[in-house]
Amino acid sequence: KVVRYRGSKTHGGGAKKRRGAGHRGGRGRAGSGKRKKPSFWKAGRTGFSKSRKKIKALNLEVIHAKLDSWLKKGFVKGYNKLLGKGSVKEKFIIIADFASKKAVDKVKKVGGDV
Repeated sequence: KVVRYRGSKTHGGGAKKRRGAGHRGGRGRAGSGKRKKPSFWKAGRTGFSKSRKKIKALNLEVIHAKLDSWLKKGFVKGYNKLLGKGSVKEKFIIIADFASKKAVDKVKKVGGDV
């Protein structure tokens, strides 16, 4: 206990070595360059992180280019956002979680649906 060491200069720590913060590697988060690195990484990470949906986008020009091969399959999986680069010539129904305004306008102009 600290009370027991009142009046003692070094609190039982000897002379030079245990004098300052230099022996401990600094105060707080200082000196995280080499020695304290792994513990420095772990410190400060608290709470939860929201799992975000990864967006894989697809442009209208890609649909137009691969339309023949995709029509044989019937439907395409793995994409969840529709972007409006390119032109639409045929009408088709697209089911996507996300779509840009431009893409929706272009598809609806031809008579399709998103």
